[in-house]
Amino acid sequence: QVQLVESGGGLVQAGGSLRLSCAASVSIFSINAMGWYRQAPGKQRELVAGITSGGSTNYADSVKGRFTISRHNAKNTVYLQMNSLKPEDTAVYYCYVLEGLLNWGQGTQVTVSS
Repeated sequence: QVQLVESGGGLVQAGGSLRLSCAASVSIFSINAMGWYRQAPGKQRELVAGITSGGSTNYADSVKGRFTISRHNAKNTVYLQMNSLKPEDTAVYYCYVLEGLLNWGQGTQVTVSS
């Protein structure tokens, strides 16, 4: 089982930026599927962004052009740079890694005030 530790969440005003980090307990060099989901109160968990081992990325339509996912294999870490944040981005953000099983982090709260 892969342990994932997220950090970087917090409270920010609309238009601001945050960078989330997710550190894995194993080498991510060969892990093909990893990324971020989020869950707002009363809503289902939704995919925000994903990245493959080759660096291909995909994003939810709602965050395209504002969020950027990246990975640093040597640090076993995946990042989510979030710019131009909106109140509707408020959610708990979860890192995931597909390595055999689907592994989840504990989540980090992002709150965007208007």
